[in-house]
Formats: sequence, structure tokens, C-alpha cells
Amino acid sequence: MDLSFLPTVNAALNTLAACLLLVGRHLAKAQRIEAHRRVMLSAFGVSSLFLGLYVTHKVWRNFENTSFNMEGFAHTAYLVVLFSHVVLAMFVPVLAIALIVFGLRGSIARHRKLARVAWPIWMYVSLTGVLIYLLLYPLNPD
Repeated sequence: MDLSFLPTVNAALNTLAACLLLVGRHLAKAQRIEAHRRVMLSAFGVSSLFLGLYVTHKVWRNFENTSFNMEGFAHTAYLVVLFSHVVLAMFVPVLAIALIVFGLRGSIARHRKLARVAWPIWMYVSLTGVLIYLLLYPLNPD
């Protein structure tokens, strides 16, 4: 089975997650808590689907990496973005689950305090995921 389409699907999922995060933040600031809850749970679902498909693609490719074929500053900048993305991405599931637990249990003060840190990290990971896709696939020179 050819799963080479998955990086594009994953970039779309990361884009959707970023959009949901923006909408969710707006809803929270507007005190539309039930809508905020639905949107943020959707963001978590989309990010979870991304993770499952990402792992599926890595297994399908036998964990082979896609090379970024530029040198000099562009390559260094790519590695900085990739490193920060990977390190922060390891924290997103834990942060998101904690936010969900705090929110659903009514621990609003703890939820808000954690969201001030977790939301920018989750947004950064979603957006840099799209950037990395663009650099590795459509913009990557042969």
C-alpha cells in the first residue's frame, strides 16, 4: 500500500489544528466556554490523528528520514526549526491532556495558568510542522 500521501495529509491536519487553536483561544477570551471546550477537544482530536498518521508513515518508511537538500545558513536554520519542533512536540500531548483534565474537572485557575504556557507551544509545534513539511517536500530541491 502506498502511503506517500500522508505527509500532505499531516500538514493539512497541522494547519487545521493551528486554526482550531486560534478559534479556541478567541472563544475562551470571549467567555464562550462551551464552544471553547468543543473546539479545543477537536484540536486535540486532530493533533492525535496527526500523531497516529505520522507514526504510521514513519513505520511504512522503516523510520527513514527525508533529507533537506540545502546547505549553509538554510540548512542550519532548518535544523534549528526541526530541533525545536521535535523537542517541544514531545511535551504537547502531556500539556494538552493536562489542560483537558483541568478544564473538565473545573480547575479553571490551573487550566488558565497552564494554557498560558501550553497554547503557544502547541501553536508553535503545529505551525512549524507545516513549515517542515513545506521545506521537505514541495520546496526541497533535488
